[in-house]
Parts: sequence; C-alpha cells; structure tokens
Amino acid sequence: MKSSTRIFGLDLMRATAILMVVFSHIQWIVPEIDGLLSSLMNLSGFLGVEVFFVLSGFLIGRILYKLYTSENFNFSKVFYFWIRRWFRTLPNYYLVLVLNILIAIYLNIEFTEHLWKYAFFIQNFAWQMPDFFPESWSLSIEEFAYIIGPLLMYLSLFVKTKYSKSKMFLSITVLVILFFTISKLIYAMLNHTNTMNYWNLNLKAVVIYRIDAIYYGVLAAYISLVKPKFWKSIKYKSVFFGIAIIMGLNLFIPAQNIFIESHSLFWNLYYIPINSIAIMLMLPFLSQLKTAPKYVLNPITFISLISYSMYLLHYSIILQLLKFYLPTENLAIFDSAIYILVYFSITVLLSYLLFILYEKPLMNLRDKPFFIKKYLKSN
Repeated sequence: MKSSTRIFGLDLMRATAILMVVFSHIQWIVPEIDGLLSSLMNLSGFLGVEVFFVLSGFLIGRILYKLYTSENFNFSKVFYFWIRRWFRTLPNYYLVLVLNILIAIYLNIEFTEHLWKYAFFIQNFAWQMPDFFPESWSLSIEEFAYIIGPLLMYLSLFVKTKYSKSKMFLSITVLVILFFTISKLIYAMLNHTNTMNYWNLNLKAVVIYRIDAIYYGVLAAYISLVKPKFWKSIKYKSVFFGIAIIMGLNLFIPAQNIFIESHSLFWNLYYIPINSIAIMLMLPFLSQLKTAPKYVLNPITFISLISYSMYLLHYSIILQLLKFYLPTENLAIFDSAIYILVYFSITVLLSYLLFILYEKPLMNLRDKPFFIKKYLKSN
C-alpha cells in the first residue's frame, strides 16, 4: 500500500500500540523493576492491546458498513470479507504458532494438552488459556469478532423489518456491545476471586468477555460514515475527553486506592469498557490526521506496517530465546540498557523480514486467487 493512501493518525495509533506492548515486556529482562515504573509497564501493555482492539474495530467497521449497506450484500460478500481478513491474519499466526512449538521442543518445555485449541483460536474462548504462546489471547478475540458481526449482518437479511440497513448495522453493533457487557456482569456476579492476576487471566484475556472492545471501534466507524460533519466537528473536544478519561481512569483511580480487592464490580464490569470508550473518543482526531513531517511520518509508518509481525515475534520467540541464551539475572544498569537495545533491534529486524518476505506477499494474494473472483462473480 502506498504511503499516500495511508492515514498518519491511524498509523500513529498502531505504532504506539505495538511500542507500548513491547515496552511492557521489558519487565522480563529487568524483573527487579518495581514501583511506579513497573505499574507503568503493566498499564502500557494493557492499553497497547486495547488500542489495537478499538482501531481494528474502526477499520473493519468501515469496510463492513459499506458492504452491508450495498444493494447486493449477500453471503458471498461475507465470505469475501472473511477471506481477506484471514489472508491478513492467519498465515503469520500459524507460522509463529509452529515456531513456538519448535522452540518449545528445542528448549524442552512441556507441551500443553490443549495445544490443538490454538489451531481454532479457542485456547482462551471461555477459560484461562495455557502459558504457551501467551500473546495469542488477543488474536482469538480478533478472529471471533471478525466472524460474529458479519454473520449477524447476513442473518439480518432474513428478518422482516422497516429499519434501513444503516440502522440495522447500528442495532447489530449495539447488540454485540450489550451482549458482551452483560457477559462481564455475569462474570462479576459469579466470580469472587479478586486479584489482578486472576482478573488478567480469567476476564481480560477471555474471548466471551472481550469482543465488545472491538465493537466500540465499529460504533466509531458507523458514526464517522453516517455523521461525517459531526465526526469532523468534535475531533478536538473528543480527543481531549479521551485523553482526560484515560489519565483519570489510570492515574486517579489507583491514587484513590480503588483496587480490585475492594472494588471488584468496578474492575470486572466498568474498567475495560471505559478505556475502550476513551480510546474510541480519540478516533475523530486521529482519523483526520492525514500526514506529518517526513522525519515523523516515515518511522511511524514503518513501525505500523510491521506491527503485526512485531506483536507475534517479540515475546515468545525473540525474548524467550534471548533469555535462554543470555540470562539477565544480576545485570548492571548499562548492560541491561544494551540488552534492551539488542532486544528491540532484533525484534524490528526480524519483524521487517517476516513482513517483507512472508506477510506482505500473502496479503497481496488476497484479490488474486481465481476461485475468489469466480465465486464473487457467480453470486
């Protein structure tokens, strides 16, 4: 994709998100970090993935809205949407999954009996996922989000209603958000183990509680397309409120000792959706931030392009192997800094190679397979 067709603000979101995630895992290199810096690293990893979710929803939402409201929307269009998303996400995922398996064999790491679930993205569907390939939790949520919305839109064609397709799109989006909000409410009512570690593994990273995060982005996409003047007019106010909410939620709340041990309902039901809404509020501004000076534009665009490869490689592949061959116990400050620099440099280099040699060529095939074009024309 040519850089002229890209939107800098969205690339900035994607690049910032992956850098936040990579930054958060530096704790594995320097585990003795504690206090404020440790908290910031934990928060950075969490928010980085949440930005990915909302941004992904925004991008697919704009595609889905145009598909769904077209006159010839049918199952072939749904299928074509899935094919395009799967060409984008599955090749990298399965390659890295195989690499993780090979590394586990090489390092003599015990295999999980649930390994087969990773092939179908159900390793964390309604339960805590195993320790193996831990960053894949977010990919399961993404994949199910890609299936649920388009499928509901197709099924809506069989419902007799006076609503326009535009209003049906909004109704389906809100329905998905409400459904997965209710699932969190049920979780809050049934679970009484109130620790952040349990919350991280059993709520934050479980598919049946998290798909709404992506559909806040879809909701933003709907507003941007249906109310373009409103979308443009609120960009400064909304980004201000988005930043204010993020800052207040993640700085003020801890300062007031509002922790999960004493306020479990807030953390189980409200905390994640409020973050999603805050990120959503930044989209009017960032989606209209078209470009930037080249010295800013080029590195941001580069990191954005390789962000998916970075996400898959940086932790279970690169950092795990680095830790195996170069243990980090008792490193001096200078040595830790060099280690972090090496870790980041290798991550960027290998991610670029994966992108340019494997990810991009396969993405370029999305519109080329004969059977796809033939299928679309015949339907």
